[in-house]
Amino acid sequence: MSTLDRVTRRFRWLGLLRASLVLGALYDAGFAGLMLVAPQAAAASLALPLPEPAFYLPLLAVLLLMLAALYLVAADDPERGARIVAVAIVGRLGGALVLGLAAWHGTPALAPLAAADFAFAVAHAAFWLPWRE
Repeated sequence: MSTLDRVTRRFRWLGLLRASLVLGALYDAGFAGLMLVAPQAAAASLALPLPEPAFYLPLLAVLLLMLAALYLVAADDPERGARIVAVAIVGRLGGALVLGLAAWHGTPALAPLAAADFAFAVAHAAFWLPWRE
């Protein structure tokens, strides 16, 4: 493979990685927005009770917004944000596991969220690992 082919291929993977990170950021920011603006509707659609005391939901929303911001930092410069990408992959897999177990044990509305987290983990890994070669 020529140097030009390697560079072209590397930039293709880099673009896909950046896109998956930006989509992950939008996904997390969207959920954070729902948690802040319409918590009752979000909880009802997932058949979940709202957490008590009430400050937990805004706190989780702030943490999700921080995560979204870190995704954008990594998307801006994946080479410098490689550790963030690695944490994102592991974190999404952990989220998929926790949400999947919750869906399995009686909250089936969480199954699509588990699938989304798993899909993000796979996408991030699939686009990051070849790019690092």
